[in-house]
Amino acid sequence: MATYFDRSMIRSVITALGQMVLLLSIFCTWPAYAAGEELSDITATLGIERSEAPEPDTAPTTDSEASAPAASIPTPAPPPVISGESTNNAQIETTPTPQKDNDIRRRITGIFSEIEGLQAVNISVTQGVVTLTGETANEKKAQQAINLTNRLTDVVTVEDKINRTLDVQENVSTVYQGLKAQVANLVKALPLLLVGIIIFALVTWFGSWLSNRKKMWQRLTPNPFVAELLSQTVKVIFIIFGLILGLSLIGAETILSTLLGGAGVIGIAVGFAVKDTIENYIASLMLSIRQPFRARDHIVINGQEGIVVRLTSRATILMTLDGNQLRIPNSEVFKGTILNYTKNPERRFTFELGVDANDDPLAAIKVGLDAIHTLDFVLDEPKAIAVITNVGDSNIVLEFQTWVDQSQTDFAKARSIAIRETKHALENEGFSLPEPIYRLRFNNKLEKAFETMQGSTNKVASDMTVTTSTSEPTVKNQNDESHIDDQDKKQAKARAKVILQGRSADDVLDARPNDKLMEKVEQEIAQSSDETDLLNSNSPQE
Repeated sequence: MATYFDRSMIRSVITALGQMVLLLSIFCTWPAYAAGEELSDITATLGIERSEAPEPDTAPTTDSEASAPAASIPTPAPPPVISGESTNNAQIETTPTPQKDNDIRRRITGIFSEIEGLQAVNISVTQGVVTLTGETANEKKAQQAINLTNRLTDVVTVEDKINRTLDVQENVSTVYQGLKAQVANLVKALPLLLVGIIIFALVTWFGSWLSNRKKMWQRLTPNPFVAELLSQTVKVIFIIFGLILGLSLIGAETILSTLLGGAGVIGIAVGFAVKDTIENYIASLMLSIRQPFRARDHIVINGQEGIVVRLTSRATILMTLDGNQLRIPNSEVFKGTILNYTKNPERRFTFELGVDANDDPLAAIKVGLDAIHTLDFVLDEPKAIAVITNVGDSNIVLEFQTWVDQSQTDFAKARSIAIRETKHALENEGFSLPEPIYRLRFNNKLEKAFETMQGSTNKVASDMTVTTSTSEPTVKNQNDESHIDDQDKKQAKARAKVILQGRSADDVLDARPNDKLMEKVEQEIAQSSDETDLLNSNSPQE
């Protein structure tokens, strides 16, 4: 009976202690969970049904309770773990033990003892907080110690109290040892590095050899610029491929990713810096495809006139009409206005002549056109025409429009000769080309003074016509003036006839284009250049 009593008492005590532990656990976890469903989840997790537990100071346990089977006694559960913050992103335990602190300290001490430069670091651990003291040679070693400590799972945080000595001997020794190790590794890797360099050189050489097969690329595409672009692209691809093979052979693929990343950043910076150059290069590609002009074409680009010599990857080269070389960037050529005189050899020039207001303008037009049609360089189709453009105070302005073949005729010379012949034809037929006439009016006192001067001297003013409102105008003898003009014209024509009969007059009267300029253009075209001419007569032209 005594034995049974002792066992029942023990069961009662155990039951009471289990209930107390349950209450304590619920009380400790209460701030982390809300009442209600959270508490039910906790008890369910612990395997204990939610029921009212008797207070410790309640009535003594009855024999029936004491005789309850031992299987119904709940087993105390370990205290729950609440979440918290730490430097290593691990959970902080609510019940740290000195044993764990000692384990952490021993583990860190063992790690630091194996690392050069961390043997002088002292470690102390309290409540999972690690305090590092002692000395390191530099900041790099101190950060290494902190990072290694943070990697332990039970460490809450790390207090850095390490003294950076910055000792010259220790730092130099560390650098020296590192360099020595790198040199030793490099010496070991020299044979493999040599094989990688040989492979890179072979692949690059093959790419260059393939890129220099210009005839093959020209057969693939008739455009010289596109052919050159393809050859250079193949060359770059082989260089990159050789670099990948070489780095893969020596196990340095990470260097390739670093190079590619750096190349991307550098490419963005260089792209902004050479934006105009890239734009010019793209314009060269488009011009080589479109072929807006050919060599020897007479063109005008944004007011710059000349004869085309060649089209390079950077600029369009012209020979100006005064014999100078002109380089225009291709970006301006591509965006600019291009006037091509050679595309259509038929070109029209115009000039104006004025006849007296008393003359019949249609008769003057017929005389002028007859004179123009006698010129050899004037085309029959389209026909030359003339129109009345303006009726002025003293003359009627006529505009003559004449067509020539500029491939066989110098445009400026033809226009000059046509103006001369038309002027002479009008004068020979009696049409006058009047000069501007100005009429002067004076007040009465000044008019009387002029009359007095004319009466006293019996002299007529030679250059002036005076008109008054009260008396008859004093007019110069028009017959004498016409006679003088006729004599001047005859003398001028006789003088011109003598001059134009000289040996050098043929060049003045010859309307053919200047061969010297075209010879200079041919010399420029034939001259060898390092730059590829992108103009190709076989390429389609827009």
